[in-house]
Amino acid sequence: MIHENDAASGKVIERELTHEEIAKREAEIEAFEERKALRDAAIAERLARRAEILERLGLTEDEAKLILG
Repeated sequence: MIHENDAASGKVIERELTHEEIAKREAEIEAFEERKALRDAAIAERLARRAEILERLGLTEDEAKLILG
C-alpha cells in the first residue's frame, strides 16, 4: 500500500503499488545491498591492513593513536 499526498487538494490517496513500482523498489533494494556489501568489504580490508601494519611495527591501537594524533 502506498499513500500519495495531493498538495493541490490536500487529499491523501491510498493505493496498491503497480508491478513496475514493485520491481523498481526491489531493484533499488538489491542495488543498495550490493553497495553496502562492497563498502563493508572495503572497510574490513582496511582494518585488516591496519592491524597487519600495527603488528609488524609492534604497536597497539592505542599507541598508534598516540603517535598519529
